[in-house]
Amino acid sequence: MQGRSRMQQQEVVREVLLSMLPPGAPAQPVSENYFHQQSGLQNSMLALTVPFFHWLVGPSEVVEVEVNGEKQKSGVHIKKCRYLENSGCVGMCVNMCKIPTQDFFTNEFGLPLTMIPNFEDMSCEMVYGQAPPPFEEDPVFTQPCFAEICSVANPSSPVCHKLQA
Repeated sequence: MQGRSRMQQQEVVREVLLSMLPPGAPAQPVSENYFHQQSGLQNSMLALTVPFFHWLVGPSEVVEVEVNGEKQKSGVHIKKCRYLENSGCVGMCVNMCKIPTQDFFTNEFGLPLTMIPNFEDMSCEMVYGQAPPPFEEDPVFTQPCFAEICSVANPSSPVCHKLQA
């Protein structure tokens, strides 16, 4: 994180995520309509997300969320994000998890994903099927640092300085 811009941090994570895929994958992005039709792919993603991310973020569960006005079981609620809690850093959460993960699923797989961290209780919600907002319109864009627990916090700034370009 140190010495890298917000975009450079996100690119590093993107490259790591891409390196975990087998050669040629994803061969063809999945259409948004396919995902929204309560397909087997949606169920597979949900079934994989909960156990696969447990080691990194902690316990989670599949939950019902609203996507485009419809309630569906396409959400994952991370009860207390171990990554956010241990880093204590808003910038690290946003630049090295939220934005790259949303981008990876949305752009590489064609599966819209929005991640909604709760900086008060350290939980997070992953909403499959919901396109992420542009960064400047995302509520995280105005999140201040955790001045008491972040080692690189700038307490005089109203917004976490690591969220700046």
